[in-house]
This record gives sequence, C-alpha cells and structure tokens, in this order.
Amino acid sequence: VVDTCHVKIKTQISVLNMLKRLDKIRFRGPKRDEFLDLAESPTASDSECNDDVPVKHRSSIKETEEQRDPAGSGTLTINNFHTLYTLLWPHCHLREETNVETLKQELEKEKSKSVDLEQKMNEILRSRLEDSPPPPPKPQVTSVNGTGDKQKETLRSRLWKWLYERFGVYIEDFRFQPEENTVETEEPLSAKRLTENMRRLKRGAKPVTNFMRNLSALSSWHSVYTSAIAFIIYMNAAWHGWVIPMFLFLAILRLSLNYFIAKGWRIQWSIVPEVSEPVEPPKEDLTVSEKFQLVLDVAQKAQNLFGKMADVLEKIKNLFMWVQPEITQKLYVGLWLAFITSCLLPYKLLGFMIGVYAGIKFFIIDFIFKSCPKLRDKYDTPYIVWTNLPTDPQLKERNNATLNRRIQPVVVRGNQSAGMSCGIGREEESGRAYNTKRGPFHEVFNLSENERPLPVCENGWRCCLINRDRKMPTDYIRNGVLYVTENYLCFESSSSRAASSKKNKVIKLQDIMDIQKYKVLSVLPGSGMGISITTPSTLKPLVFGAMIHRDEAFDAIHTQYMKIMSSTAATTVTNPET
Repeated sequence: VVDTCHVKIKTQISVLNMLKRLDKIRFRGPKRDEFLDLAESPTASDSECNDDVPVKHRSSIKETEEQRDPAGSGTLTINNFHTLYTLLWPHCHLREETNVETLKQELEKEKSKSVDLEQKMNEILRSRLEDSPPPPPKPQVTSVNGTGDKQKETLRSRLWKWLYERFGVYIEDFRFQPEENTVETEEPLSAKRLTENMRRLKRGAKPVTNFMRNLSALSSWHSVYTSAIAFIIYMNAAWHGWVIPMFLFLAILRLSLNYFIAKGWRIQWSIVPEVSEPVEPPKEDLTVSEKFQLVLDVAQKAQNLFGKMADVLEKIKNLFMWVQPEITQKLYVGLWLAFITSCLLPYKLLGFMIGVYAGIKFFIIDFIFKSCPKLRDKYDTPYIVWTNLPTDPQLKERNNATLNRRIQPVVVRGNQSAGMSCGIGREEESGRAYNTKRGPFHEVFNLSENERPLPVCENGWRCCLINRDRKMPTDYIRNGVLYVTENYLCFESSSSRAASSKKNKVIKLQDIMDIQKYKVLSVLPGSGMGISITTPSTLKPLVFGAMIHRDEAFDAIHTQYMKIMSSTAATTVTNPET
C-alpha cells in the first residue's frame, strides 16, 4: 500500500509539473503570480466568471494547503489533486481567452497605424512630384472623428491631383536645371565642303547685296524718275513726321511681294537689273586641273572676304581706342553735341531735323560727292574719317618706318663723332644690321658690306632652287630663301651649315640674260609659282619654284634688273670707247 501511495504521489507531482509547463507555453506573458484575480481583471466578462466563486475557490485552496501541508513540502493527496485540477483548468482557459482578446485589439491598432503611415507616405510623394509641399498634416487622433479625417485626406489628395493634372506641365517648365555643355563636332577639311559653303554664303548674301545695290542706285540717280519719286515721297513723309510708318509700310509691302513670289508669281521690283550669273558646269564634267583651279578660286575668295571683314573690325576698334587721336576727337565732339541737342530739343523737332538731313544727305550730297571725287576727298567727313582709320598691319608698318627714321640720325651722329678715321659709313652700319640665320648678310654670300637686301625682301622669299644641270638629287633641288640686292640675286640654302657655303648661290643681275615667269608642272592650272633665270654659266635656266609671292618677287627682280641694264646702257652711250 505504501508503494502504491508513493507511486500516486510521484504521478501527481509529475502531472503538476506538466500543467505548469503547458500553462507557460499557452500563455506567454508575465508570470502567473503577477496576474490579478479574475474578479479584479477589467477585461473579464460576466459570463466567463463570477465574483464569488473564484474567490472562494482560492481561499479554500489556500486553506487546504496551509492545513494539510504546513511544512510546504509540496506533496498532495489524490483528492486534493482532483480538486486542484478542476479548479485550475477553467482559470487557465479564461486567461487564455483574455490574452487572445488583448492581442486582437493590439493587432487592430497596428493595422490602423500602418494605414495612417501609408497615407502620409502617399501625401509626401505627391508633394514632391508637384514641387510644392502641401501643408503639414495634422496629427491624427484615434477617436470617433477618424472617418472625418480620412474624408478630409481624400478630398485633399483629389484636390492636389486635379491641380497637378491642370497646372503640372506649367510648373515643370519653371524647374531649374543645369545647362548642358554640348560640344559641336568639327567637320574635317574638305575641298567639296569648302566650295559648297562658299556657294551657300553667296546665295544667302544675295538679298542683302541686291538691297545695297538698289540703295546705291537710288543715291546715284541711276533711274532719274525713280530717284525723283523716292525723294519727293521721303521728304513729304519727313515733313509730316511719317518716316517710321513709311519704312514699316515698305517692309510690309516687301513681305507681301515675297509671298506672291513664293506662290509662283514672277515679280521683278528692282531699280538695277539683275546680272545673270554664269552657269557652273556639273561636277562630273570637271577635270582634275579644273577642280584644282576651283579650289584655288574658293580659297582666294575666302581670303579676300576675311581680309575685308578684318579691316572693318580693326578700323572700328582703332576708332574707339584713340589710336588716331585727331579722328577719334571728331567722334567725341560729335557725340557730345548730339547728347546736348537731345537733352534740349523736343523729340519731335529732333526727329524732323534728322529725317530731313538724312534725305538731303542721301539723295543730293552723296550724289554730288560721287560725281566729284575731289570734293569728296576734301569735304566728306565720314568718308575722310573712315579712309584715314588705320588697320593693324598699317599701324605696324608705320611703327617700323618711324623706328627706322629714329635710328638713322643716331647712326649719322655716331659716325660724325667717331670721325672719318674709323672708316665706317652709314651704309656699312645699315648693311651690318641685316643678318641671316647663318650670320651677317655680306659674309654669307661673300659680298661687300654695302650690299644688303632691298626693303621689299628684307626677310626673303621662301622657295626651292631647281638646277637642271645637276644630276644628283641633293644638288638638283635645294630649299632656301631668295634675296635681291642692288646688284645681285642671292639664294641661301637651308642645308648649308657654315656661314659661307658652296650650296649658296649668287647671281649678278648684270649677267642675267633672260628672266621669265615659269610654270614647273604644266598639269596644274594657272601661270605657275616659279621664276626662270638664264645665265651664261648654266646650260639650262635656273628655276626658283614653289614661291607663294611669285608675282611680287618677279616684279622686284625685274625692276632692279631693268635699272641695272638702263644704267649700263647709259654708261655705254656716254663712254662709247669703253
């Protein structure tokens, strides 16, 4: 019997331990001892428990425990185990139900918070898209007014959406963005592209050139009747103050005529008859030489056009920079007079005076000055100012000329102070001033110190000497620089290492038998870029080719050669015995 009692007690203790573990697993929260009684729990309902029964049960449990187990050994009988089990099971079940209810309430609260957060995130994203932040949303209070706040939020979102759909495109236009630095791709050099661009420029400038030609024809009275009618109409408009409306009406009339011309009408409204341009042959019919000549013509036109544009810009710059003070002073005084007149006179009278003066100047004064150039050179102030304005190359030449003039008196004074015993003349000093890359000019060519290059070719002309008497390639063609002096024609070879070299060539102008312009390659168009010189010491003429400034060099050499020949002819006439 004792053994059976011990077995029962052990089973009861093991059952109690299992119940405690199950209670811990089912209810995850604070300890069991920390819970309130069911009567004190606010979440308990009337149907789940009564106020009297659980209290009695607990008091009875405590009493039985104190009575039967005073020592607190933890051993229970079989009857007490049954009573304890019957009392604890509904209490655990009720606590599990209350825990589930609290968890559901907390879950609903978290869901409402997540919905609110999603609405706030949507509002922030919409405000960023519209670049206009909406007013900060008011903190939502979880109360009975939650549905009203949600309705307000939906109304706001709809309003913002409607405004963005209506005016969002215009708002995005005012968004500041950094400028994109786009680098234009440069086209490679092409002869075909160059010629096409020059033709496009010519076609584009044709309306402007025609307009200027018509104005010049009106001013020069090319058609007397047309100029007389234009003069009367203009002066009448200037007298009544209708100059600006007249020009606006002419612009409208010109646009109307252009409209009819674009529609296919043939209307010719020009004072000067248009000159028909020659028809250019198609590209397939051009030979190699003609294509080369076309490229040269285009390059020449481009060079002349850029030169004219550079002259105009440099003259304007020099006018405002007081390079020529006496000319800029006239402009300065004129601007002051115009400023004072505009301050004192009324604008109506000032416009009348300007209009009348412009008509008289354009139709009468300019016609007289064009017909009488001498009067224009004396009394036409704008023409005199413009023609006397220097360009940058002209200023450079003037500065060099003034510098040479200042140096010459100093050299003369030095020669006078040194005396005749020094034996150094002005010509010798000026001759020493001209040096080449190899050394002094007279030492390079073994000439007297009086020989120096002419002012036309102080720096020489780059060219190549072709000696057809030689068979070696190194002696056949030599690159170098050509000079002309008063009595000699000197060629300095670029391959000569010493100051005085055999590769240099000196030709006496008196010994030249013939001088002509020469074309090295007959296939190329034009008159060539060479000069042939015949001397008695060579079987075939010497050729100086690849000269960019061939015409300038030929004129200088031929002029000096004719001077030498005329002087020798005069000496032979005066001294027939010699």
